[in-house]
Amino acid sequence: MFKYLTFFKIIPLLFLLAPISSFAENKMVVLGDSLTEGYGVSKDSAFPALLEKKISSVGKSWIVVNAGVTGSTTASGPGRLKWILNNKDLSSQPKIILIILGANDGLRGLKAEDSQKNLSKTIELIQAKKIKVVLGGIYMPPNYGKDYTEKFKKIYSELAQKYKIKLIPFILDKVGGNAKYNLADGIHPNEEGHKIIAENIYESIKDIL
Repeated sequence: MFKYLTFFKIIPLLFLLAPISSFAENKMVVLGDSLTEGYGVSKDSAFPALLEKKISSVGKSWIVVNAGVTGSTTASGPGRLKWILNNKDLSSQPKIILIILGANDGLRGLKAEDSQKNLSKTIELIQAKKIKVVLGGIYMPPNYGKDYTEKFKKIYSELAQKYKIKLIPFILDKVGGNAKYNLADGIHPNEEGHKIIAENIYESIKDIL
């Protein structure tokens, strides 16, 4: 009898001593700007929250962390990433980081080459931590000129090829340029737009979840 009692006392102790990481939930961080943060809509209506709900609805357990900051450019990527990876509030490192940066670079007419270098640094920092990277592509409106829009578009495909990472070609597919799915400013998605973005992202990454 004593042996059985001892056994049942030891089992809970073993669970307490087991590495915390083995019980940690899967985490995905979305590193972005106002598109990610959900400018003009509630946090619960922004696509990171909707993506988490979508993943949960198919029986998978993932926490999707909204790391969007309005006004961010690609230059902020490396510094913000270091802060995220050192943030104790995350309790464990993410398994996937989705980068959606570049919209503000393009709208400000910054050099595509500089944006590409900034994104390269961010990707390399993530890969050094053995974390999967997903890259969300951004297109510029045609009024920025064919040469610039083509250069900007190539940033993402070239990086995806170089670093062998998953690419979502255009994060605003079916949303960008469609007044029905954007706020009055014509730039930021409304709640319906965020639903489409969440669905687009899920369809692109469901095979790596």
